[in-house]
Amino acid sequence: MDPTRNPSPVPPAPILLREDRDHVATLTLNRPAARNALSLGLMTALEAALADIRNDANVKAVILAAAGPVFCAGHDLKEIRANPGRQNYEALFAQCSRLMTAIVRLPKPVIARVHGVATAAGCQLVASCDLAVAASDARFATPGVNIGLFCSTPMVALSRAVGRKAAMEMLLTGDLVDAATAKSLGLVNRVVPAGELVAATDALAAQIASKSPYVLALGKEAFYAQAEMSLDQAYAYASQTMTRNMLARDAEEGIDAFIEKRQPVWQGK
Repeated sequence: MDPTRNPSPVPPAPILLREDRDHVATLTLNRPAARNALSLGLMTALEAALADIRNDANVKAVILAAAGPVFCAGHDLKEIRANPGRQNYEALFAQCSRLMTAIVRLPKPVIARVHGVATAAGCQLVASCDLAVAASDARFATPGVNIGLFCSTPMVALSRAVGRKAAMEMLLTGDLVDAATAKSLGLVNRVVPAGELVAATDALAAQIASKSPYVLALGKEAFYAQAEMSLDQAYAYASQTMTRNMLARDAEEGIDAFIEKRQPVWQGK
């Protein structure tokens, strides 16, 4: 090797990592030096990964995780300030809204694995996931009000995950909320010691992935649809969903397996 030649440049690490294991896809935000801020590139990568997972029959559940000491600090403010103007702002927040909606509309459960802090759009990301497991030292906030920017888009997901009074307090004060408080508000499902976070999240994902993928998709869609309906509309819709579910092959298999005291063999239909 010629010592006078410059070594080949090391390619940058991907900003989003994906690992599939036992029917669970783990997506890891990988911008630790930027506190995993949601840059345009990272949001694009997340959207693409979710689109791939939607059509991947081998994946039954998704874990959303992050590298480094912070889960996600929200939008990339340096990138935003470098690209001012109404058109750029509209495109940015439209893309963010598409990403959060894609998580909700994905026909597979998504679990946030949260450590460090999740603020602004990072908190929105947690609130948009179907479930969340947090390390005991994790903290959450929608602190835009502190820098003259009300967290309006994070508000959409937050107000659907916690009560109105709690959401308004977080939005109006910008204060950090600890993991135990976040659990009491309904923002996260479980709080575990930091050293047990990965194992606890993996166990929850594995439990969910053992269910019928057809039923998971049907149930997730129904949950979010009925939440936007009146009581009468919700019951009418849910009744039709139950009927559709009862006619599915996996419902027949599940009931037969229960009666016969054996493990069901799901067909995903």
